Amino acid sequence: MLFKDSDALRDVWAAVRHEWHRATLDHKHPFRFVSLATLSGDQPDVRYLVLREMDEQHRFYCYTDSRSQKIVHLRENPALSLLFYHPKKRCQVKVQGTANIHQQNKLSRRHWDKVQGEAQKAYQASLHPGEEIDGPTEAHSWEAEQGDDHFVVLEIQPKTVDCLQLNGLSHLRAVFKLEGNSWTAQWLAP
Repeated sequence: MLFKDSDALRDVWAAVRHEWHRATLDHKHPFRFVSLATLSGDQPDVRYLVLREMDEQHRFYCYTDSRSQKIVHLRENPALSLLFYHPKKRCQVKVQGTANIHQQNKLSRRHWDKVQGEAQKAYQASLHPGEEIDGPTEAHSWEAEQGDDHFVVLEIQPKTVDCLQLNGLSHLRAVFKLEGNSWTAQWLAP
């Protein structure tokens, strides 16, 4: 369990933040792969991202290709949801927030420097993500000039963090909301 009913809300918040921080360091941590939901018109769209970093203000940083549909969606509507799940601790954490898109700026270049060697090719494909092809190997071509033109850093600002601790008939739920520059906390019925 990540938290229990005897924990103070500040301790629940600290435990969740600790797990996020661990996920940025440990490639096997279950919070490292997070589901990102965006809106495409009136339809939700969901996919996994890798949590790369979290800062002191609890903003998350993830990488993607600027030509992907998620960027199209976020340019139209920056609202999003993230869903984390820790199977061993049986804890679900849902985040609602907004995204800022960083491309070809100081922040994106700082992160680009962390992308090493062959991993850079993930953002240098000749074809756009989702482009129709005749066979799978057509997608295995990269732009001759290696650069960060399509590399994007999503800076995700959480507004609400909803934590659900699964525990048989005694589930626990707490919500944390960003109000101004501080977080408020409240227990909720699961």
